[in-house]
Amino acid sequence: METHISAQQWRRYVSVFLIFSTAMNTACAVTHYSIPEEMEEGSIVANLASDLGLDAKTLVKRKVRLDVIANKRYLEINKETGELFIAEKIDREHLCNSKNPSCFLKMDVSIEEPIRMFNIEVEIMDINDNVPHFRRDTMHLDISESTPAGERFSLNNAVDPDFGTNSVKSYHLSDEEHFSIEIQTGRDGSKFADLVLKNALDREEQAVHNLILTAVDGGVPTRSGTANIIVRVLDTNDNAPKFDKESYNINVMENSPIGSLVVKLNATDLDEGTNSEIMYSYSLYTSEKTQAIFGLNSNSGEIRVKEMINYEDFRIYDMEVIATDKGPNSLAGQCKLTILVTDMNDNHPEMSIKSFQSPIKENVAIDTVIAIVSVSDKDSGENGIVDLHIADHLPFALRESSDNYYELVVSEPLDREKVPEYDITFTVTDRGSPPLSDNETMTLELLDVNDNVPQFPQSFYTIPVMENNAPGALLSSLTAFDPDLHENQYLVYFIIEKEIVNTSMSMLFSINPENGNLYALKTFDYEIEKEFLFHIEARDSGVPPLNSNVTVHVIIVDQNDNPPVIVSPWRAHGSVVEEKIPRSTDKGSLVSKVIAIDTDSVQNSRITYQFLQVTDATLFSLDQYNGEIRTMRMFSYRDPRHQRLVVIAKDNGDPALSATVTIKLSTVETAVKAYSDMTEVPLEYDIFSDLNLYLVIGLGSVSFLLLITILVTCVLKCQKPKPSKAAPPSRNSVISERNSTIADSTLVSNDAYWYSLFLAETRKGKLVVRQPVPKAGSRYIVSSLPRSTGLTETSDSAASTLQGSTTTGSSSS
Repeated sequence: METHISAQQWRRYVSVFLIFSTAMNTACAVTHYSIPEEMEEGSIVANLASDLGLDAKTLVKRKVRLDVIANKRYLEINKETGELFIAEKIDREHLCNSKNPSCFLKMDVSIEEPIRMFNIEVEIMDINDNVPHFRRDTMHLDISESTPAGERFSLNNAVDPDFGTNSVKSYHLSDEEHFSIEIQTGRDGSKFADLVLKNALDREEQAVHNLILTAVDGGVPTRSGTANIIVRVLDTNDNAPKFDKESYNINVMENSPIGSLVVKLNATDLDEGTNSEIMYSYSLYTSEKTQAIFGLNSNSGEIRVKEMINYEDFRIYDMEVIATDKGPNSLAGQCKLTILVTDMNDNHPEMSIKSFQSPIKENVAIDTVIAIVSVSDKDSGENGIVDLHIADHLPFALRESSDNYYELVVSEPLDREKVPEYDITFTVTDRGSPPLSDNETMTLELLDVNDNVPQFPQSFYTIPVMENNAPGALLSSLTAFDPDLHENQYLVYFIIEKEIVNTSMSMLFSINPENGNLYALKTFDYEIEKEFLFHIEARDSGVPPLNSNVTVHVIIVDQNDNPPVIVSPWRAHGSVVEEKIPRSTDKGSLVSKVIAIDTDSVQNSRITYQFLQVTDATLFSLDQYNGEIRTMRMFSYRDPRHQRLVVIAKDNGDPALSATVTIKLSTVETAVKAYSDMTEVPLEYDIFSDLNLYLVIGLGSVSFLLLITILVTCVLKCQKPKPSKAAPPSRNSVISERNSTIADSTLVSNDAYWYSLFLAETRKGKLVVRQPVPKAGSRYIVSSLPRSTGLTETSDSAASTLQGSTTTGSSSS
């Protein structure tokens, strides 16, 4: 910390010395000034011009010069005013030896015209600008706790660069309870401090003392510096080991394992180092038997079991343990122990299975005795009372029959299919503390009884079979499961016989009796047989045997294996149908109608019609659904007289099958009246063509054959012993999935696709078209007309009618 004095104060201070300096200059011709150190730069020391009797205005002209005898120019002269000022701060401790009582700066002032030389001397006065400091900030002292009071310990002294009263004058100590400070003065006036022990130290109370030593100088204001003194108290063996308790009462169970810990003794010594290290030992008051049973660890103080403890031999053990430290003059402490042996439940209960019946049948009666078990325990009192039990989830129970005898009986019905065997664990436990127990496990096997019927995964099987299958083809595997064992689970499969049209199921199907594989014995035709319903039985080999059956529904799936058959217009095989129409026929008139039937299923038997060839495509149109051929315009004189139409009837199968008919139309000039489809109109032709004759002969033949077929079918049905669900139609009869039948020139159909029909006769015939409103599920009958001889003859009784089979009469339009 620096101390600064203003320039005005220093001028007054300097003027005090000028009187003395002037007197001295008169004798020595030396001008003397005194200034304090640390003056600010630019501070005025004195006016040399006035002090030396010089004119300040001529200093520049006379070339005044200041020569300082020093390494640095601390002072300068103002050549205009003649004032002497500070050029650089002056540090007395740096400039002069701090121990030197005086410090001067000497300089010469020279001028010319005339040449003169003046000697100047400036004394630098000391100020208190430095704090005392120690050479080491921390001092360490080791003092034994046995050191007596009054002992002295030298300390490092503090140093202050200032001089005189500004240097170190005294020392102070922070802790004066145990220590004090004595100050010594050296020959050079330096102050030294000694640490004096006032009271004896105790390491166990305080092992380290932290002191602060303060050095104070004599300046105004005072300055100080500090140093830390760490006093470590050295131990002496002045404390004996001491146990946590003077006596111990310890309970030990008999039969404690060898090496088990009985107690861990703990003695403490307040000393440190080897003075606090403790050794444990038995005293002479401890018997050899006790020392043989219990071992003492001399380092840790642990007492452990060395030999087996028996309550019946000794119940109480007394011992004394001594703890000794390892100091130069060892000290010791002791304690007494009383060990009480506690009796324990050291005998396990025992059990003996006198009888055990295994295996047994799964249908054994409840309360049947399976085993007899006896129990015992060598202990007495509560330790000798035993209990026997088994797991709670078992279907068995224990029943005490007499003292220490138990019966194992069946408590719930047994089922081998759920649990084939039981592991029964008998556990016997005494009532000691802690309880001891023993267990034994027996395995009880169950014998199978035929108590489970075979089970099919499904109660009803639907098996689709494509028609035209190969004989012997595998249809399905109908496997049942029987959870019984051995012969009780060996299954045999049968087809329950059922006659169908003078045949049995065993002639149609076969089942493997071992694995339930179902095979077809013949090739099925959808148009003859559409489905079969029968039962299959699975029977085990137990005594008595058990069985179950399952219903099998075999559905014959249709294939498109029947091509369409064109029934109208009728023609001999490979022949051409010839028709004649008036040339004056109007546009939209019905020329002919192609009718084809297909005996396949509904999807495969849907028929569409197309022109395969046509002489003039602009003259005729063909309805692709009902086969009607109509005129698209009137005939002109340019149209040829003969028209050739080739119509193809194609079913909806994949691949599609088809049939064709060729119609040769000839136009005639005879006027023929045409009527719409919704009215009953007789048409007469003058010419009776050969085509009409062939048509009558063909229809008669087909009607005759169909009549014979119906008669044979009726005879077969009458011969059956039981009425069947539905007699399969003959393959030779014209029967489709739509139940359409052509017999005696009659067409039967339940498809709305057939709801508009016609039958055209030639010259002597009549054209009759009836359209009753169709109903869902109805049948329609179209009958042929008898031939007539007149062109316009009409007969209602002989007219072709379209009837619903669900109604009772013919419906006419």
